[in-house]
Amino acid sequence: MDDDAKYGPFLKAMSGADSVQARRFAAAKALEIGRGGVSKVSAITGLSRKTIDKGVQELESKDELEQPERLRKPGGGRKKAKNTDPALMSDLEDIMKESTAGDPMSLLKWTYKSTYAIAEELQLKGHDVSHDTVGRLLKESGYSLQANKKTLEGKSVPERDSQFRYINTQAAKFIDNGDPVISVDAKKKESIGDFKNSGRTWRQIGDPEQVNVYDFPSLAIGSAIPYGIYDLKRNDGLVNVGKSYNTAEFAVESIRQWWNMIGKYNYVECKNLLICADGGGSNGSRNRSWKFFLQDLADKIGVAITVCHFPPGTSKWNKIEHCMFSFISMNWRGKPLASYETIIKLIGSTKTKKGLKVEARLDERDYEKGKRISDEDMARLKIIIHELYPNWNYSIEPRVTLPESRIFG
Repeated sequence: MDDDAKYGPFLKAMSGADSVQARRFAAAKALEIGRGGVSKVSAITGLSRKTIDKGVQELESKDELEQPERLRKPGGGRKKAKNTDPALMSDLEDIMKESTAGDPMSLLKWTYKSTYAIAEELQLKGHDVSHDTVGRLLKESGYSLQANKKTLEGKSVPERDSQFRYINTQAAKFIDNGDPVISVDAKKKESIGDFKNSGRTWRQIGDPEQVNVYDFPSLAIGSAIPYGIYDLKRNDGLVNVGKSYNTAEFAVESIRQWWNMIGKYNYVECKNLLICADGGGSNGSRNRSWKFFLQDLADKIGVAITVCHFPPGTSKWNKIEHCMFSFISMNWRGKPLASYETIIKLIGSTKTKKGLKVEARLDERDYEKGKRISDEDMARLKIIIHELYPNWNYSIEPRVTLPESRIFG
């Protein structure tokens, strides 16, 4: 059981208490826990150890309990840091944008930076905050300390953090120049038919949605492969739902559809496009077909395409996972994906209070697996490798003349 569930009633009681009652509630819980209780309750409630120790002393003193000290006046006590320092939250949000990930099946968010590291960055920006204050502000903003359940994706590579910083630097530069930055990935393949979909939805009592007892693939109408494109600046995107295979050609075709339906209208003067992608799969860094079809796309739309791949084992840091896919999963939970029309409507109706809008289309085309790209084909690509981690960072320019070997600084 996590802390939020285990200590929920206790925290609820604390929320309605005055300052004296609060510290005594905290002290009682600390005594109940026993060894390490003061530290545990301090971390849960945000009260200082000194305050909890004072509550313990009061509980152990009958005189103190019978005649409690006078409460401070309403509004008294130390003011919250975010109220006395207006720029604190905006600077904290800027830091977290660079290092936030989330579970694509929920709204949980987490960061790879420690509260100590975040506090140091805020102090460099002129804010007088401690790591405890940072922890409290993160929790208020929807962040959670994560256990290792389904969060480890593989051994971390040494270049991980520097590649993250490079991606963030490139994204900021493109956005400042008015050029689009998109996050791309394929969502989990879904079987289409009357199958149970996890989650619950509101219905009349005694009238649950009827679905198949068994989830055999043979009972499916077909399969849906949602490939998403998420615009970081505009907080909108497109999902191209394929019916055959998740190939590199399908991935690039999905990006082309986004450009023709959305991108070229929002970025009329655009000459550069940044794609943030995972390091494997149909858009993998070693996938020749991915680069081959991206070259064809760059030639057709006349836009130079820069690609920055996330290091191995870090796919959940890709923005599309927790900025778009998570909300699509929430929108269709508990609803059988009975037809392609259903899945398109459910994706297209996904919206959030922060303005997320998603369009969806069905891709009827059959994509061939195993297409081979020859060395001669690769030699004709106009690829400009970046100086930092050239296997992960490169640009593909529209071809006018045969490419020359160059380095992008």
